[in-house]
Amino acid sequence: MGLSKPFRPLPLLGGGHRQTLAGHFARSRLSWSRSTEDVIVDAPDRVKLLLRVSWQDGPRHQKPALVLLHGLEGCDYSGYILSAGELACRAGYHVIRMNLRGCGDALRVCPILYNAGVSRDLLAVMEWVSSQVSQAFILGFSLGANVTLLSLARHRAALPRQVIGAVAVSPPLDLAAVADALDRPRNTMYRQYFLRRLRASYRRRQNLLPDLYEHGVERDCHNLWGYDELITARYAGYQGAADYYARSSAGPVVVNIDRPTLILSAGDDPLIPTESVTRWPIATQVRREMIDTGGHVGFVADSGAPGFFWAAERAIDFLDECLKR
Repeated sequence: MGLSKPFRPLPLLGGGHRQTLAGHFARSRLSWSRSTEDVIVDAPDRVKLLLRVSWQDGPRHQKPALVLLHGLEGCDYSGYILSAGELACRAGYHVIRMNLRGCGDALRVCPILYNAGVSRDLLAVMEWVSSQVSQAFILGFSLGANVTLLSLARHRAALPRQVIGAVAVSPPLDLAAVADALDRPRNTMYRQYFLRRLRASYRRRQNLLPDLYEHGVERDCHNLWGYDELITARYAGYQGAADYYARSSAGPVVVNIDRPTLILSAGDDPLIPTESVTRWPIATQVRREMIDTGGHVGFVADSGAPGFFWAAERAIDFLDECLKR
């Protein structure tokens, strides 16, 4: 691919809310038509992870692989995943669409709760991917971007040498700051959207694992702090939401990343305060790009990626640069 163009919002789509919503709707009707293989990967603590893999033709080691990781309550068929995956396929990458624990169709494989700190799950996936190819990358979005950065930093000694770079789009580097931002009146729509989906997701798991998850506890969750206090922290072994946020936020550890990594964020992201992204020291291998506008996983502009997804194009260009080093 060529060098991505500077980000210029489509007409009338400047501003964080417009970009966020336009990105969602522009990609909501995308589908996946490429040949796909379902792969189950075992992770620690008897976790099983569902991958949707689309291989390029020819010997696998001759093409790089890209693992795509979704955000909160997303899955392998989220619009931004499908857009970035299609662009990566066109660019010659094997594409692996990873589902976090119990997300999407992975619910039937392993119906347990995920969270922003499950970095060992991604490590297990990258170990499997690296057994198939000679070069591999990670592209994470939102919560998946946080998991990506955590894995790169926490497990840098354990990550296979085949993993040579990563991109994190709209990462919540300070989870507490994001939970606070969702409580602001102007973000009521997003708070209600995520809470509705989180409660439904918990109920599906509770129905499948009634001996593990308490019935009805989700009804007492009125914001993200409450959900993470009563559910996430409780079942993931944290002492509370504050402990979960402190131990699972990638911001404090991005300075430890030792592979080429792009952090791509928007200054008008309604969910992620700018200061919560920019205040962390970064390693020499990390490039941080703050775009003035773009919203949360929006970045709606003229682009070769389906759904006008400029961030996908920027990500693939960065990974192509890594391949040339």
